Amino acid sequence: MARLAVVIVSWNVRGLLTACLRSLLADVERSDLDAQVYVVDNDSSDGTPAMVSDEFPRVRLIASDENLGFAAGNNLAWREIQDSAPPLPRYVWLLNPDTEVRPGATTALLSALEAHPRVGVAGAKLLYADGSLQHSAFHFPGLMQLLFELFPLPPRLYETPLNGRYPRRLYEGTSPFLVDHPLGAAMLVRAEAIAQVGVMDEGYRMYCEEIDWCWRMRRSDWRALCVPDARVVHHAGQSTGQVPIPSLVNLWASRARLYARYHGPLTRRLARVLVRTGMRRRMRGASPEVTAACLKIIRMWGDVR
Repeated sequence: MARLAVVIVSWNVRGLLTACLRSLLADVERSDLDAQVYVVDNDSSDGTPAMVSDEFPRVRLIASDENLGFAAGNNLAWREIQDSAPPLPRYVWLLNPDTEVRPGATTALLSALEAHPRVGVAGAKLLYADGSLQHSAFHFPGLMQLLFELFPLPPRLYETPLNGRYPRRLYEGTSPFLVDHPLGAAMLVRAEAIAQVGVMDEGYRMYCEEIDWCWRMRRSDWRALCVPDARVVHHAGQSTGQVPIPSLVNLWASRARLYARYHGPLTRRLARVLVRTGMRRRMRGASPEVTAACLKIIRMWGDVR
């Protein structure tokens, strides 16, 4: 078994997945790494399974007959990895299908984990298609992040620690820096950490899975890094953009689960007030579909006690 496993969970983004696999396999080959790549297809209707089988025969395709979501899709691949002949890989790279791996990114992530034995997860430096920075790592969310999400605040504050961001100068350097959690689009996880804290919580169908995972790792004394030398282009939101209203509901359902699990009674109470007020504000002049989604979110957050 390879020392590195790469897992890509995909749904109806065949063209993007093709570019992702080409860039990934080129970087793996260029770096002379021992890696096994898995694609979990979440019941795509765009010919993704046939494309993977025809164009990438070395990639292990796991074709699901239902859309499992991100966490369950990755966990399905992890179970298959565990069922393979030993030894297990030392690292698992979770990669979104709407990413493209820049040269040297895989090696940079592996080197960071090799150099820091108590780091359980390392995230890449994400870039937009035009090469500009996409914030790739964040502080664990609290009340301030809800304020930024739900209400208009001064634009100059959006890229500050108040909104969970790390300074741009850290991304511009070459040294990995400690973070609370990376964005789940491109993160390398130590198999030893998975063995200790368990797999991702499948109660998060979409969004916040990596935040919960990293919070559990932190509680077990594992740390997280962002690695600026590991550059990955991220065409954000290509899968979720296909279903905007369900994605909105899933986002706030996952946030409700996260805040209920990791915050105390006072923060939860204040969060309920913020979400209720913010959603009612969003309903003004909204379409019936958006209004129905906001009402569902308000009811959902009423259970966060």
